[in-house]
Amino acid sequence: MGRFNRWGLAKLRATLQAHIDRGRIPGAVVVLAQAGQVEMFEALGRQDPQAGTPMPADAIFRIYSMTKPLVSLATLVLAEDGALALGDPVSKYLPAFAKTRVAVEEGGQIVRTEPVRREMTVHDLLRHTAGLTYEFLGNNAVQRAYEAADITDRSRTNLAFCDALAEMPLQDQPGSCWQYSRATDVLGAVVEVASGQTLGRWLGERILEPLGMKDTAFAVPREDWARVAEPFATDLDSGKPVTMLDVRALPAFESGGGGLMSTAGDYLRFLQLMRNRGAFGGTRLASRKTIEWMTSDHLGTIAAKGDLLLPGYGFGLGFAVRTHPGLAPQPGSVGQYFWSGIGGTSFFVDPAEDIFAMLLTQAPNQRIFFRNLFRHLVYAALD
Repeated sequence: MGRFNRWGLAKLRATLQAHIDRGRIPGAVVVLAQAGQVEMFEALGRQDPQAGTPMPADAIFRIYSMTKPLVSLATLVLAEDGALALGDPVSKYLPAFAKTRVAVEEGGQIVRTEPVRREMTVHDLLRHTAGLTYEFLGNNAVQRAYEAADITDRSRTNLAFCDALAEMPLQDQPGSCWQYSRATDVLGAVVEVASGQTLGRWLGERILEPLGMKDTAFAVPREDWARVAEPFATDLDSGKPVTMLDVRALPAFESGGGGLMSTAGDYLRFLQLMRNRGAFGGTRLASRKTIEWMTSDHLGTIAAKGDLLLPGYGFGLGFAVRTHPGLAPQPGSVGQYFWSGIGGTSFFVDPAEDIFAMLLTQAPNQRIFFRNLFRHLVYAALD
């Protein structure tokens, strides 16, 4: 296990600042920790590039898919309570999914549907093997159906969202492949049925409040609007306007897959909990074995569709999990787990090195470059 060195940390800081100075991203908040101790927590650049406001350390970011690990943990807490089991069919909680069929596509059109070989389970939702997809990942017939149904409509409740989704066929047979998808949004509705509460309330009661994540929610209160980190108005590569979630109004759709706003300080607490295998501040929120199970590969020989899951990685219950020391075009250790958000936020935890790191920015089209750069810079700073 190495330690961060001051030269590497200085290079990381200088490299990010140089990209900010060149106008590649508006600003960022960076967190690095080793052996549970925060070694770097810095705000760089601007929080609002239009107004020129400096980035505060407590800036609020749209974290999009970094919502997924939190909702996944909230689901496993329900499992520890005995309120659900991962082997349960999703239809036990959401009966609309009992009639779901699988699309057979030819020439870009759905020509027929066929029965599922087995129903999707809660386990499938957690590991993205439910047969669902995301409308922005391609242009096949099922993805176009999602678009036509306006599946992103935030005026629907979580249960109404699931009713609309269940009317459409699956893209794949459940359990046949990994496909990043709307699965965690469905999981949010499962949590609501199993807990008897809204997703936001359950998440708050069992995860956010015990961790002291006071700025993490599905909307930002008016008194905190000035702290919201904003992107450039126009994307510097495409020249198109940059559109991100409206943080100011509480949507009916509390998206378990991508709806939360948070701060570096708040998400740091979640990463400390994960590093401590379920304990934080003298309180245990989940068992050690649950966290170890959550951060293990759950795919095995199940193939991954698309290029989101890099070579040498499997997927756990809410995270990508490194299964091989090589193969991936990035450094890392076996057992490392991570995820990121489409708005430009990312984190990873490396138990072998006992480090975790987080980069928060709001630059959707530059997210992959900076996610990869950040990981290289963090590992380059280790002795």
